[in-house]
Amino acid sequence: MKKKFSTETLTIMAIYCALFVVLDRISDTLNLFQMASGGKLNFGPIALLICSYHLGYKYGLQVGIVSVFLQLVIGSVSFYGIWSFLLDYLIAYAVYGLASLFPNYKYFYSGILITSAIRLLSSTIAGTLLWETPIWGSLTYNATYMIPTTICAFIVVPLLCERLKNVW
Repeated sequence: MKKKFSTETLTIMAIYCALFVVLDRISDTLNLFQMASGGKLNFGPIALLICSYHLGYKYGLQVGIVSVFLQLVIGSVSFYGIWSFLLDYLIAYAVYGLASLFPNYKYFYSGILITSAIRLLSSTIAGTLLWETPIWGSLTYNATYMIPTTICAFIVVPLLCERLKNVW
């Protein structure tokens, strides 16, 4: 598929945004690894990661940003000021769109690990700065749901990307 901004590309981007919302709502419904003050096992990043590998980082980043505002519209975002929104949502989810910048080693997609680590770092910083939690406490809290999210992405994204290569 050519990487130009066309009606086809815009449509595919919209489909990834919709898939993100659906997977996010499924995560809300299943309520797995739900933390008391926010954070949960979330399947939504799978759509953002696949988008990045399919369309590239420029479009992946745009889809990541739009997906945050879609979360805001449907009401699945709870933030406490601009810094909370930026660190816990905008940076945390937009970074998944950059996954295709990092090399893959057969079935090991390093972009999944790196972008998940950046999201964990962003959420840890938010916990430290906004909630005045010690850094190790914030890291432990956020890792509780980020590690299962990352493991799910490591399993699902390579499988789907391999299956979709013939379609792309």
